[in-house]
Amino acid sequence: MTIKAALAGAGAFGIKHLDGIKNIDGVEVVSLIGRELDKTREVAQKYGIGHVTTDLADTLALPEVDAVILCTPTQMHASQALACLKAGKHVQVEIPLCDVLAEGQAVVDLQRSTGLVAMCGHTRRFNPSHQWVNQKIRAGQFHIQQMDVQTYFFRRSNMNALGQPRSWTDHLLWHHAAHTVDLFAYQCGSPVVRANAIQGPIHPTLGIAMDMSIQLQAANGAICTLSLSFNNDGPLGTFFRYIGDTGTYIARYDDLFTGKEEPIDVSQVAVSMNGIELQDREFFAAIREGREPNASVASVLPCYEVLHSLEQQLNSH
Repeated sequence: MTIKAALAGAGAFGIKHLDGIKNIDGVEVVSLIGRELDKTREVAQKYGIGHVTTDLADTLALPEVDAVILCTPTQMHASQALACLKAGKHVQVEIPLCDVLAEGQAVVDLQRSTGLVAMCGHTRRFNPSHQWVNQKIRAGQFHIQQMDVQTYFFRRSNMNALGQPRSWTDHLLWHHAAHTVDLFAYQCGSPVVRANAIQGPIHPTLGIAMDMSIQLQAANGAICTLSLSFNNDGPLGTFFRYIGDTGTYIARYDDLFTGKEEPIDVSQVAVSMNGIELQDREFFAAIREGREPNASVASVLPCYEVLHSLEQQLNSH
């Protein structure tokens, strides 16, 4: 049986999902939702998608749609995820699940009452580099003592990954820190019990902090130091250093190195080297198998509880 999917958000990230789904058997994207009809039509033609709209409600009204992937602005994630679940559709929402904790909790509550699959795009759980480390940890061959993480962008104006103007403002805490806060707890197999944050000045026009520093501690004693910046004029992206009892590993997206910069072959870790494709594979497999996916909204909610507490801490200073 073919799973018929819809994708909302035909921007840089939506296209990454469309490219990944092309490699997954038994899944067909039948509807594309975008902000600008002409641009969305262009993308739909390229990927052979029949139905195009600017309104998610149009797509949710289609009985043939089984599942929706949301690659829309952060501020819409929770309300759109709720709309999908209310319409009886499985949903995968890109990271972050929410930027207000109560809204994320509402998605988790509705998912539990419907029994539908609801998943959040915490891609780091799926990147082969991080999966390799996870397998070492699960086998008892590696224990994290510290994670040292740098998330660096150069974004003095409101642009997306393709260098096009954005209709919304990105956020270091609720979006970019979410990846690491979740990954740290996931890799340690232990919840975050202490968290501190400080931030630099608020940008006069964007209204957000452009620099941030976060410290975390898991219940098992492991610590994490996370530095984030939109001001970095240099290599862009997120770089993870895992310091453990039996080695040091550096993860750069899907690539992995020892602490001495020797490459580690992670090509056999999973069926693909593409974290987004692996994330989508898990979403559709969970639908087929009627099970909770890795990175279900329930399993990632603790991350957003930490972000909420950090936001309160930052706002109180």
